[in-house]
Amino acid sequence: MKLHTVNAGYFKLDGGAMHGVVPKSMWNKVNPADDNNMCSWAMRCLLIEHGTRLILVDTGMGTKQDEKFFSHYYPHGEDTLEKSIAARGFTPDDITDVFLTHLHFDHCGGAVKREGDKLVPAFRNATYWSNRSHWDSAVAPNEREKASFLKENILPLQEQAELKFIEVEDGMEWMPDIRVRFVNGHTDAMMLPQIRCNGRTLLYCADLLPSAAHISLPWVMSYDMRPLDTLAEKRRIFSEAVANDWLLFFEHDPKNECASLQQTEKGVRIKETMTLEASGISPR
Repeated sequence: MKLHTVNAGYFKLDGGAMHGVVPKSMWNKVNPADDNNMCSWAMRCLLIEHGTRLILVDTGMGTKQDEKFFSHYYPHGEDTLEKSIAARGFTPDDITDVFLTHLHFDHCGGAVKREGDKLVPAFRNATYWSNRSHWDSAVAPNEREKASFLKENILPLQEQAELKFIEVEDGMEWMPDIRVRFVNGHTDAMMLPQIRCNGRTLLYCADLLPSAAHISLPWVMSYDMRPLDTLAEKRRIFSEAVANDWLLFFEHDPKNECASLQQTEKGVRIKETMTLEASGISPR
């Protein structure tokens, strides 16, 4: 197995929304806001070479939306999903599986592209993976999440792609050496791939821990549907991560790709930050 970071670009979100109840005087030191209180965030995906399969975890927001949509989120940077996949020596047609942690637009928008007037799956040879509980909440969203679940990102997968659902069972083995952790604080049944590679475990944190700053327990996004559940889920994951020396992979942190944790007198803290390549977890 080989693991590769795949960058799908950057975008901006309101700093207060991303950092929840944490005062701006604290979070602004970590991720400084612009004059509109917007902070820059990565859309960092993961590419997994696994035997005959090439698995893409999340897809960023894509490029198919209109100018009005992008004016709210300020996409920037030179990276795109397709360019980053090409930099690893692959094309979209090589992708065999697209694992979608959840269906918020900044995680699944790149799964569908525009061809003329049509919306089609961006990875035509891939099987797309979600779970029934989350899918149902995405196609009939509550009012609070409605702006994040966009039908143009979701329905073409059901209508035109091979779509499969993973059984909702925390820790279930999806593929050899890849287990799925289910968390519900951010949104219903978000899926976190837990990958065993080269004798070590990496957890793709998605929006449970969007950045290294969110390691701090009170640092919970205002976007989360059930913030107290997020707190409990963080504690549970931290206990396992410290005990077993896991690497955590951050999807949105603009600077830090990965981190290890340690237990201190003040609680769980970051032990070391690093790039995925420098971590040594994946053979080169």
